[in-house]
Amino acid sequence: MQKLLIIAFLVVIVYNLGSALYYMMVDKGGSDRMVRALTWRIGLSMLMIALIALGIWSGWIQPHGIGN
Repeated sequence: MQKLLIIAFLVVIVYNLGSALYYMMVDKGGSDRMVRALTWRIGLSMLMIALIALGIWSGWIQPHGIGN
């Protein structure tokens, strides 16, 4: 379940990054849609990091080393 949630976050983050690129190419500075898309990307990235840290702290996610 945790892996699916992380993958969903990553998909939405990449989508927002792509939409920001599209708005940058189409709008040519005429609107603030690119800034909003990048703001969402940053916010979602920070939320994902906080949720992963909370999951590790609470024991829901068990980190492991490489090769374990």
